[in-house]
Amino acid sequence: MIGAQQFRTHFFVPNLPNSITRPAAIRVASPPSILGTRITAVSAAGAPIAIPCGEGGDGGCKTLLLPLGLCREALPKHVAVIMDGNGRWAASKGMPAAAGHEAGCRALQGMVKLSCKWGIRVLTVFAFSSENWHRPKPEVDFLMMLFENVFKSLSGDFLREGIRICIIGDSSKLPKSLQNMATELEEITRNNSRLELIIALSYSGRTDIVQACQKIAQKVKNGILKPEDITESRVAQELDTSCAAGYAYPDLLIRTSGELRLSNFLLWELAYTELYFAQSHWPDFGEDEYAEALLAFQKRQRRFGLRTTS
Repeated sequence: MIGAQQFRTHFFVPNLPNSITRPAAIRVASPPSILGTRITAVSAAGAPIAIPCGEGGDGGCKTLLLPLGLCREALPKHVAVIMDGNGRWAASKGMPAAAGHEAGCRALQGMVKLSCKWGIRVLTVFAFSSENWHRPKPEVDFLMMLFENVFKSLSGDFLREGIRICIIGDSSKLPKSLQNMATELEEITRNNSRLELIIALSYSGRTDIVQACQKIAQKVKNGILKPEDITESRVAQELDTSCAAGYAYPDLLIRTSGELRLSNFLLWELAYTELYFAQSHWPDFGEDEYAEALLAFQKRQRRFGLRTTS
C-alpha cells in the first residue's frame, strides 16, 4: 500500500503556477504561454510551405512547421491517447508513483502544445478510468488534487490559445471542487475552436454506451422516438464524445508503455480507428515519439471495411 505522505510530499508540477487567475481577470494578450504561437508546414516532398493556423488564440499564430516527412493534408483530425506507464516510469527511476503522475502531466502539456502547432483538431486523453477508483486511496486523492492543480494553472492558457475543454465520464464520483472547476473550465472555453481537448475522467466506454441506451429507451418510452428511429448516429448523439461535433470518431489511437489493449476506452468510437502502440512510457512520449506515431498513421491505407481496387 502506498502511503499518503508519499503522495503529499511530491505534489508539485514544475512550470505550473500555484494559483489560478480567475476567468473574469484573464487577459488574452501579452503573457507568454506554454503553447506555441507560430505554425508552418511541409509539402509531401518535405519542402516547407506556409499554411493558415487554426482559429482561436491571440491572433499571433501565422504558419506551421511540421516535422520532416509529415504532410498536413494526411494528418489525423482526431487523436486519442491512453496515457499509460506513469507508475512504471517512476519505478524504473526509483521514484514514487506521484512523481510519475507529475511527469505525465508535463508530457500532456507537451502533446497539447504540439497538437495546436501541427493542426490536430481534437485530442482525447484517458486521464482516469472508472476502474482507477480501486487504486489505493492516497494515490486517488493525490490524482484528484493534481487534476485540480493542472486545471487551475492552465485555464488561462486554454482560453488564450483557443483550446476548448470537454470533460467526459461519470463526474458524480469526482470531488465537488473538481466538478465545479471542470464545469467552469468548459464554460469559459466553450467558444474556442483551435483545438478541442477532451479529458476522460472517471470514464468507462461500456458505461457510456449503457447510459446512451438508457437515454434512448426513455425517449422511446416517452414517445419522443420510435424504435425504427434508433440508428448508429442516434446512439452516437447520446455518447459523451458527442461534444466533438464533426470529429467524434478518432482517426488515430496512441497507447504508450507497450500495452496492447483498449482498457474500456472509447469502445463505440474506435470501430475504424488506426491503432498505434508505443513502447515508451507516457512521461517519455515527446515530440519525436508523437511525430513517429503520426508518420506511421500517414503510411497506412484506411479502407473502412471496403476492398481497394489496384
